[in-house]
Amino acid sequence: MIPFNKPYLAGVELDYIADAIKKGKLSGDGYYTKKCSEYFEQRYGFKKVLLTTSCTDALEMAAILLDIKPGDEVISPSYTFVSTVNAFVLRGANIRFVDSAEEHPNIDYQEIENNITSKTKAIIVVHYAGVACDMDKITAISKKHNIPLVEDAAQAVDSFYKGKPLGSFGALSAFSFHETKNIISGEGGMLVINDENLIARAEVIREKGTNRASFFRGEVNKYGWVDIGSSFLPSELNAAYLYGQLENLDDIQARRKEIWQRYESNLKTLQQQGKIELPVLFDYATNNAHMFYIICNSVEDRSGLIEELKKRGIYSVFHYLSLHKSDYFLQNNDLIDLPNSDKFQDTLLRLPMFYELTLEQVDYICESIAACFA
Repeated sequence: MIPFNKPYLAGVELDYIADAIKKGKLSGDGYYTKKCSEYFEQRYGFKKVLLTTSCTDALEMAAILLDIKPGDEVISPSYTFVSTVNAFVLRGANIRFVDSAEEHPNIDYQEIENNITSKTKAIIVVHYAGVACDMDKITAISKKHNIPLVEDAAQAVDSFYKGKPLGSFGALSAFSFHETKNIISGEGGMLVINDENLIARAEVIREKGTNRASFFRGEVNKYGWVDIGSSFLPSELNAAYLYGQLENLDDIQARRKEIWQRYESNLKTLQQQGKIELPVLFDYATNNAHMFYIICNSVEDRSGLIEELKKRGIYSVFHYLSLHKSDYFLQNNDLIDLPNSDKFQDTLLRLPMFYELTLEQVDYICESIAACFA
């Protein structure tokens, strides 16, 4: 059986976990938490990085930092994971869903401005499969209307737009280190704060609403409850595992790109025959090889392909369901028409992608797909 995903262990992670235990501080913000934060700040130029227990928690911190209140509106793509919007709904926001672009699951930037109202308090973009949205267009809209931009960069570690790292455009950006991502810690995430005015409060929110971080830096002589917050700080054990991954980032990325390119090369003929569509890569964006997906011609084609591949020992999976059609959203909102989001909901199929996937296995998967269509 070829699984869809297999968490990667470079080897040094276990040594670092053992070292974290020896250091005697496991609750977070210790040696390895700081090493991970410094890594991202130095490599990508992020102004401030705070590790979190998940990307979901990073997004929840973003919603608190932006003072989202009941009745506020937040713009988001519909084709995304529920955490993207749930973080803002928890603060009382109403979501205005925007369609995907016709050629790619990313948000259709041309539709963002049509959804801005006097109640709009944030614009969220999701870099699907680690491929950048058109950030020149989107940041221009954000600045024109003075609305904060939030990047859901869960899938976008080590990915760039015109040479600038994703996660550096928004006032706030959230990353994921879930076991299905390129760089992992089992469960884990990261909030990037690019607006310097939000840094101090972000530290407080992450520390359960206390100024504990300031206390440990010697900036105050005691710490107490100064704001709302929650327990968003991950364990040192998670950070130690993550740091072992970061030390192998270039190797991991090179291997994933090799696998991605093998898929693309093998499946081009099926695209030329009109059986499937392959991922679109834009001139302005890099490919971090987070996933390889194909677009089938119909939901029936996709369902049949999933079953046939399963018979051949290959586990492939579809992805998001359009959130504008979800039971929860429709409890209080009318159904809207977002055809591109629905197209990707019905036809996008993700293929196995993980470090230890061999090129021979990729060839077998591609041969099996071709045989299914034949």
